[in-house]
Amino acid sequence: MWTRVLVRRICTLLLTALLGGILGATLVRFAPGFGVDERELDIRLREDSVQALRQSHSNERNLLKFYGAYLEGVLHGDLGVSHSFARPVAGLFAERLPMTLRTVALGLVGGWLLALVLALPVATLRGWSFDFLASSASGAFLCLPSAVVAILFLYFGGPAALAICAVVFPRVFRYARNLLVQTYALPHVLTARARGLSAIRILLWHIFPVAAPQLLALAGVSVSIALGAAIPIEVICDSPGIGQLAWQAALSRDLPLLVNMTLFVTLVTLAANAAADLTTKAFLRHTA
Repeated sequence: MWTRVLVRRICTLLLTALLGGILGATLVRFAPGFGVDERELDIRLREDSVQALRQSHSNERNLLKFYGAYLEGVLHGDLGVSHSFARPVAGLFAERLPMTLRTVALGLVGGWLLALVLALPVATLRGWSFDFLASSASGAFLCLPSAVVAILFLYFGGPAALAICAVVFPRVFRYARNLLVQTYALPHVLTARARGLSAIRILLWHIFPVAAPQLLALAGVSVSIALGAAIPIEVICDSPGIGQLAWQAALSRDLPLLVNMTLFVTLVTLAANAAADLTTKAFLRHTA
């Protein structure tokens, strides 16, 4: 049963990633300025050099042919060569991916911890003043775009991971706060509190089993939020990660690099959501 579900999930993930890759390539292919190389503006180049530059992009004009050749290369471990960096894409990913994974992971952990640390007292203490302050702080950060958050942390010298934490925190806090308030108001929780059970026991035995499925689903969504925020944050904070690489590829219309970036983001988002979904189903089956 679980094997069949897992195989179906993997097939769905791969098909969706392939579709995302071709859609991303289509957007780049038909974007204004595609196929124009900045080096053509160099007046020192001769006509044959300019023609050679234009010829180097000729295989990308037929989108289906390019994507088919790209997928064939992927099967052999070849992700293509970046035009803007004149280097294999696999090497660029190997250099920059650890930095982004570390930044996103720290930002996610920090954002979740801060959100839960603020949401739990709101749900248990029921004090309007603390609720007002926590909600106001999360609302202020929620109104700020990721780029503005990055500028603020750059100005004050904060790390990129802390900026991602500031982006993730308000979104997790608002959902977790409402969920915990509703859960603490359930009849069996009120009965447990009336019987004098400790706060830790109520949290672990009465709150967590009810709230866990929704929190796990939110965890999968928060991965895509953090990864999306990493692009402007890494660019502004000058962090040499995948986000900065994606920005530079977009500016130069680097199709081989952008296709790989699209597939990477799609795969990470789908894998996080699928893992959260499978974990939720396993948890519900175990607690049933």
